[in-house]
Amino acid sequence: MSNKLFVGGLAWATDSEGLREAFAQYGDVVEAKVITDRETGRSRGFGFVTFANAEDAAKAKELDGTQLHERTIRVDFAQENNRGPRRY
Repeated sequence: MSNKLFVGGLAWATDSEGLREAFAQYGDVVEAKVITDRETGRSRGFGFVTFANAEDAAKAKELDGTQLHERTIRVDFAQENNRGPRRY
């Protein structure tokens, strides 16, 4: 079980601090990051929340299907990216 969660369906106005605040009630949040577009700086509508331990992450997964900033969010355990660096 992972201690990192994927959070999708975020409102454009949700920032990393807002994401942290929403998940902090479930345990010690080590990092909360909303992913942004490189060129525009605008949110891409998803992010990641990392907890200090997997048990807190499992509890926070209960937020799946709930409302955050008037949007229904999807919460699941993050998948490891094994593709390596991007080539352009």
